[in-house]
Amino acid sequence: MHQFSRRSFLKSTTTASTGLLFIPDFLNNAPNNRLNIAVIGVGGRGKANWSKVPKENIVALCDVDDNRAASGFKLFPKARKFKDFRVMFDKMAKEIDAVIITTPDHTHFAATMIAMELGIHVYVEKPLAHNIWQLRTMKKAAKYYKVISQMGNQGHTTNGIRLIKEWYDQGLLGEVREVHAWHGKFKFGPGNYFTKPETFPPKTDPVPEYLDWNLWLGPAKFKPFNSAYAPKSWRGFYDFGNGQLGDWACHTIDAPFWALDLGIPNKASATVPEPRTKHGFVADESIVSLNFPPRGDKPPVTLKWYEGGPQPENKPKNNPEWNIKSFDNSGMMMVGEKNTLITGSRPNFGPRLLIENDEWEEFKKNPPKKTIPRTYENGPVNEWVDAIKNNTLPGSNFDYSASLTEMALVGVLAQRFATTIDYDAEKMTITNKPELNAFIKEPTRKGWSYGENI
Repeated sequence: MHQFSRRSFLKSTTTASTGLLFIPDFLNNAPNNRLNIAVIGVGGRGKANWSKVPKENIVALCDVDDNRAASGFKLFPKARKFKDFRVMFDKMAKEIDAVIITTPDHTHFAATMIAMELGIHVYVEKPLAHNIWQLRTMKKAAKYYKVISQMGNQGHTTNGIRLIKEWYDQGLLGEVREVHAWHGKFKFGPGNYFTKPETFPPKTDPVPEYLDWNLWLGPAKFKPFNSAYAPKSWRGFYDFGNGQLGDWACHTIDAPFWALDLGIPNKASATVPEPRTKHGFVADESIVSLNFPPRGDKPPVTLKWYEGGPQPENKPKNNPEWNIKSFDNSGMMMVGEKNTLITGSRPNFGPRLLIENDEWEEFKKNPPKKTIPRTYENGPVNEWVDAIKNNTLPGSNFDYSASLTEMALVGVLAQRFATTIDYDAEKMTITNKPELNAFIKEPTRKGWSYGENI
């Protein structure tokens, strides 16, 4: 091992084509086995992620917003600082083992593709990418370049999602043909994740001195700055984000997607009372239905997503007095022929069967057998770091998470245009609304195009 550099050793473990290489604990903890990690998007979720790896080396920090990055820049004075991740990779590629990417949705793809082309392991916040073509390309690229990939949907590492899958697999729910997931009213306002501009189209505001607006836009079509776009409220604008559905489906629908082996829907329809399609902005409320065909011996499933206030009205037949509004402002429900399962907005937020309380207490005393290995309750970043060192794949690697995100983005397209779409997943094509295929793969600005040859 001493004949190789630390980076070369780590690199060799990820390119092994067969078998697993497990590194002993004394090597995992050794200084020369620490990863050199770069961070793109230092504030907000970036801080939440890089703070989970105190034993690794943070060697580079990149952010277009000096204010958002200030605390991270101060905490890591020896790390090199950048505004443009393309420059960072040009100057430091050989010094970086892994990168954490926590930028707005529309810049995930460019940063991730550059990293993977360089053989650098990647951790990307959810949702994984901004459009479906990007998702498919990232999935292929992770395999092609043999990197360890992970999307940051925290619930996928938890005991809660494993309980849900085990209960379903062991027949406690019976056949599941309908799933419901909901989020409450939007909290529009300055400083929130969703902010309405004063006018549509948004007026032009002065660009703050601390922000490089051109780099913030990255691959997106140029438009003048407005304070409603950045730093936090870009999610509501479809040029940059994917709304509430794109943001939260990777949490809230993760459990049924995994347990029921849902795959990609072949139809999506949206009821949107007051759409803002021409403004490219989220509507105040909507209901999206996703239709999944049979999968092997599993029946077809209809999944309904409610946001902005509407909630499912169905009453579980084994507990008709139960009221969904008494549970939570957001959550998920899998309706089975035997039992109904419910949880909060993440799969680890209180999963339970909707049975009488005394039955539930007895169930908890004598729970079903645990058949799925428990991994990382302390989160997906730690799972990813250990996977790099042990040449394994974490649970929400791109092969899984790209499909999970694609499921959501098919619904986002129906929601965005307040319509019904028929989707051919094999051909990655909307068959009944061909004009919407332009949003399957969006154009990019010059200098930001990647992945065309994958």
